[in-house]
Amino acid sequence: MKRTSTLRLLSDLSEFSHASRLREMLAEEPLARVRASPDGRHLLLLRPSGSPVPLLLVSRKGAGPGLGLEPPWPAGPGPLLDAFFLKCPGWAGSPRPLLALVWVSGRAEIWGTGVHPGWQLLQQAELCVSSKARVMAAAAVGNRLVWCEERPASTETVVGSAQAAFSHCVCTRALEPGESGAILGAPKILLHHCPHFQLLSSHTDFFLVPTATTWPSVAHILLIWYPSTGRITISVPAHNLTQGRNLSPKGRDSWDFRALLQGVPGLLCGGEPLDIHTCVAAQGSLLVLSPKGDVSLIRRDGGARTVGILKCGLLSQGVPVSLGVFNNTLACVLGSGLELLDMGTGRLLERKVLSTDRVYLLELSAPGIDEEEKENKGGLRLLSASGLFSMSWEVGKEVEWPIAEDLVFEEACSYYQRRSLRGARLTIDELRKGSTFQAPLALAAVLQGHRLPTKLLTDLQAELRDYHGLERLKTRLVTGEGQEEGWTELVEREVERLLRSDLMGDKLPQLNAIFSVFPAAAWGSTRRALQLQLDKAGQLKSQAPPDLWKKVLADTGTDGALPPFELLCQCLCRLEPCWLPPFVELAQRQGGPGWGVGAGGPGPPLYRRALTVLGNWAGAETETLELELLLGSGRPKAILQAIGQLVQARQWDRVLDAGLALSPSSPLLQMEIFTVLLAEFAQHRQLDAHLARLRCLCPPDLTLTDLLLLLQKHLPDEEGPPAPFPKVGGEPPLTVGLLRGLLEQDRPKEQAPNPYEDILWDSGTCPPNPSSRQYPSQNKRSQS
Repeated sequence: MKRTSTLRLLSDLSEFSHASRLREMLAEEPLARVRASPDGRHLLLLRPSGSPVPLLLVSRKGAGPGLGLEPPWPAGPGPLLDAFFLKCPGWAGSPRPLLALVWVSGRAEIWGTGVHPGWQLLQQAELCVSSKARVMAAAAVGNRLVWCEERPASTETVVGSAQAAFSHCVCTRALEPGESGAILGAPKILLHHCPHFQLLSSHTDFFLVPTATTWPSVAHILLIWYPSTGRITISVPAHNLTQGRNLSPKGRDSWDFRALLQGVPGLLCGGEPLDIHTCVAAQGSLLVLSPKGDVSLIRRDGGARTVGILKCGLLSQGVPVSLGVFNNTLACVLGSGLELLDMGTGRLLERKVLSTDRVYLLELSAPGIDEEEKENKGGLRLLSASGLFSMSWEVGKEVEWPIAEDLVFEEACSYYQRRSLRGARLTIDELRKGSTFQAPLALAAVLQGHRLPTKLLTDLQAELRDYHGLERLKTRLVTGEGQEEGWTELVEREVERLLRSDLMGDKLPQLNAIFSVFPAAAWGSTRRALQLQLDKAGQLKSQAPPDLWKKVLADTGTDGALPPFELLCQCLCRLEPCWLPPFVELAQRQGGPGWGVGAGGPGPPLYRRALTVLGNWAGAETETLELELLLGSGRPKAILQAIGQLVQARQWDRVLDAGLALSPSSPLLQMEIFTVLLAEFAQHRQLDAHLARLRCLCPPDLTLTDLLLLLQKHLPDEEGPPAPFPKVGGEPPLTVGLLRGLLEQDRPKEQAPNPYEDILWDSGTCPPNPSSRQYPSQNKRSQS
């Protein structure tokens, strides 16, 4: 039967005291906290710290004219941390609401209603022993108040150290009947030397949730305290690990947090801090929303599972979020949108658009409202400035048979979820998109008696065709017809099936076993799946979809099973080693920088992963294949490593071929290779025959001065005075004639500034000669 949700107005808030102020705060305070009293006749609104007064507003349902409007509560010493409704165990005959106010400074006040109208102060108390302590979080259930306080650290404690991070205590006080009313009893310490925890209450239990300031080594651990039994559960939701402990063994009043975890060291390792956007207690469990949009349900026994996925785009925009649970349905309010999801399958049941941007989900235990709404008991209640609403499910009168397509995929979801190790729920859309439904017997049972829809046959046509073909092949093998061809075809079909699916669980070891027993058939099937072919230039190409390459290049090897990429490289080393370098280059082009990663983060480059399988399978061709992989890696360090190996082997033709092929893609790499060869050219004469190609490798922007400086740097040291001829058996020296080819090449002219350019400037004409002049001394000498 088809379920539809109905939204019914319970109250327009006019019957609550201080109705105008109540509507104003509901509309203008997006971060206000809203709580209902146990009798369902009081609503409490608490503004966040830093807001203007009033900080607290309590509105009463059915307030008569004699009571008037209840005034806002005055601000206490420092910011008001939180406020709670409590129950007194001695007042069961005539229940009256009690209100506990908790300030950050540690001050607590108990207020109650009596014979006179309004609220009366019953008790003032100090929760913290030290005046310098601060209350970081508080929660309440029944008559019990629990808080986490930060004790003052010693003067020797360094801020930000582990000692400062574990300076908190979790304490509790119970409400007891007194002579003048209810009072708080003696305080008790539950945990000391613990990190900063956020406290949330759910019916009878308390959840101690790590915060952003919790020490990272324990930020993945969550505690659940059961006051009725005096036990505590230590839970790691990321790994579904739990451990129970008696909180007060042998009359102990408290536990040291570090001693509590010493008995369970396995919970301390390998845990990532809980990534929490919003956490809410609902129906005895805890709902945790991550910034990615995943909603997890943590039960009171510590077990965790994912129950739904929300739109992470709205979360990144800072939209207020409210979470609630009713009738196995997850209710999520994101801004002005309400989404209802089935907690069993994670399927979206309904999406509604609300008329306001801020809606609060109230606790389902509100006796005053339940008495008026007995037919909708257990429904969802929403509070906004427009009023108080109730949402419940209604079953339509018309019976609608489920569509055969939905039956098939729901059955497939249940089938694969039971065998899946993933925490996330498998949805129908994901199953249809991945085409992973391979349960033909269940398909036949589900579709029996139904007319097959066209769309269903289109979606499952490939799976059904493969299934029938596989059955015929098995029959042929059993009868002994074409054993060799039959096994080859069976292997090819199995490899194609495994490559199309996610290689999780036992599928990867199964693929390794097929490659080890039938390498030729497995490689042939992989070639067809990847659509490998050579183009006109002799380069390897592939027309396979990116999703298939992503599965092939993923680094997912476990328990001795090789990942698919290493498996293919190993197979090529055994069958066709000449295909290995072009296959790795093709994989590098297909994968890009973001693929080939594993669960622990980015993995090694693909050429390194291929090098790991060379030693055991390549044999005599190991060195040649290693050089080809290094040269085709596209990584400068790997290329220079290969160039160094070729230089040591004196393979000058291969060095120059590689340098000239790689130089257009990277001028910097061209300069590095030319420098290496120029050093060899300066030291011996083995490169003289290759001088023309070396000149082509020379960078065009290298000036003559830089070229001569590089040569001078690598010239061998002279042991004696230069000689016109080399020694017997020695290397001929480097001459100017050998350098002429490099020096006469067209190069950029050096434009060094000349400080004497203006003084030595030549105008093009010489000054006139001075006229002859007779000096007196010369005349006298001539006369004499």
